[in-house]
Amino acid sequence: MENIIEKREQWKRKREYILASAGSVVGLGNVWRFPYLCFKNGGGAFLLPYCFFALLCGLPMFLLETVIGQYAQESSMTCWIKFCPLAQGIGYSLIFIQMFSRIYTLILAWALLYFIYSFRDPLPWATCSNPWNTEKCVDIPSVNMTGIQSDNLTAKWTSGNLTMSSVSEFWERGVLSISEGIEVIGTVQWELMLCQLACWMSCYFCIWKGVRSTGKVVYVTALFPYLMLAILMVRGVTLPGAWQGVVYYLYPDLSRLTDLQVWLDACTQVLFSYGVVEGTIITLGSYNKVKNNCYKDSLWLCLLNSCTSFVAGFAVFSVLGFMAEKQGLPVDKVVQSGAGLAFITFPQAVAMMPLPQLWAVCFFIMLLMLGLDTVFVGLETITASVIDMFPTQMRRPWRREIFLIIFCSVFFLIQIIFTTQGGIYLFQLIDYYAVNGAGVLFLCVIESVAVGWAFGAERMCDVVEGMTGQRPFVLFKLCWRYITPLTCMICFICTFLNYQPLTSSHGYVYPDWAYGLGWTMSCFTVVPVPIWAVVKIWTFNGTFKERLLVLWYPAHEPTNSETNEDNLLNEPKRKTTSVSFHDTNYNENEMS
Repeated sequence: MENIIEKREQWKRKREYILASAGSVVGLGNVWRFPYLCFKNGGGAFLLPYCFFALLCGLPMFLLETVIGQYAQESSMTCWIKFCPLAQGIGYSLIFIQMFSRIYTLILAWALLYFIYSFRDPLPWATCSNPWNTEKCVDIPSVNMTGIQSDNLTAKWTSGNLTMSSVSEFWERGVLSISEGIEVIGTVQWELMLCQLACWMSCYFCIWKGVRSTGKVVYVTALFPYLMLAILMVRGVTLPGAWQGVVYYLYPDLSRLTDLQVWLDACTQVLFSYGVVEGTIITLGSYNKVKNNCYKDSLWLCLLNSCTSFVAGFAVFSVLGFMAEKQGLPVDKVVQSGAGLAFITFPQAVAMMPLPQLWAVCFFIMLLMLGLDTVFVGLETITASVIDMFPTQMRRPWRREIFLIIFCSVFFLIQIIFTTQGGIYLFQLIDYYAVNGAGVLFLCVIESVAVGWAFGAERMCDVVEGMTGQRPFVLFKLCWRYITPLTCMICFICTFLNYQPLTSSHGYVYPDWAYGLGWTMSCFTVVPVPIWAVVKIWTFNGTFKERLLVLWYPAHEPTNSETNEDNLLNEPKRKTTSVSFHDTNYNENEMS
């Protein structure tokens, strides 16, 4: 049995791929980041730059990465030699991004802990009678009264200057037990650590058998959040004051379009929510049969992602409108983004509703499911990359399972530091610099140049036509070659021009060594590309021009291409192309 080398897996049904991709790209950013950015950056006016970048950057990059994976039939680490060997450092950069992205298991741990507490009556964040509460605590009933009397008092709940809501104290003292700064690590929060262990175990069992197990899990993790989102939206829009929140969400302020930061926020949100330049889209596409209609799939998945973001705004801001009316405050006084929205504002809102335990359970189940498939698909990206790098060693019985359990165990032990009192500061540092920084924009430029210029945009269109029978719109060719790399390069430069050092919500300023650490982590997502290129040019034989010519163009076509090319040539009404494909017997009915 040890000598048996297993074949590379493929999706059994097309809907498994669709659900896995939808679960991967539709995540927490759609629920807690897009609505806030829309409100912050001009309401309905923000949709203009968002659609601009979605059309010219997000959609072309999503299709590009899907085609790369499906054509090469390899993961994000090893596929680049078939497009531009000089750019193979992209694969290492994507792995570094995925390594840093493992910090998001901490968000799952927070959501799981809140979910467990949601079954208590009363909700622990609704009162000030808990061991972690201080004399500054103001419980939810008092919040409704004091909010009407003093905007200043209410505005300082989360700043800790005068009073603090019971929700904020539960988050900062009960869950995080937050320290004074990153210099003070403090003690481990054991409840949080156990929740994180449970999350790592869940991720392991979701993908331990490859697409066989993932294809079954995504039926729950991808579909269930939409059910919860629909329930929360229906509940939200029926609350008093809901439409006040919706108006704040969508009211257009066209003057905000002159602000450069609005356009940068739109660009980063599109790339982040579409999941491009993370390796996951390439990996999921590599499990497709080679003649799957990835062109149509990509269009629908991108549309689903953007529509989910837009609809989630109604669910979030209708609840915020209710919360604002209940407290007698303007909506902008209760709006927060990110973790503040998920673990402070929304829990406070559900505590004001009838049957608060029910709505809390629904909300945190939704967060868990949204985050879980994003995290375990990222873990699958790392695993698939290792297997494709060492196929003879890793494609044997139980090698995958052993690698996964070692990887998950090591990263769980490393991430214990995030469950300490100072762990939140380190989490914010990695999130700000390593995962969502300028490195993503830089890699978008390199990917589009590698495919649009080295492999050839026209040739890429031939590949899509050969696999799907449909030739992409000419806009995609223009984007891959000109528009997307130029747009991302401009945004990359503007990111440095508009750079603001990371500070916490309390105004805490990180020490200089922490900023240095943040920029070092950011470099890890960028430097593999030039280092790989320099090393390959240096070690290759021939003149400098000969080296560039050999390394710039694809090294070889995908394996078993001859047979499949013959099949394609015999198909009626199919344009003969210079590209070749894997020999894969495919029937459209098998994928439905």
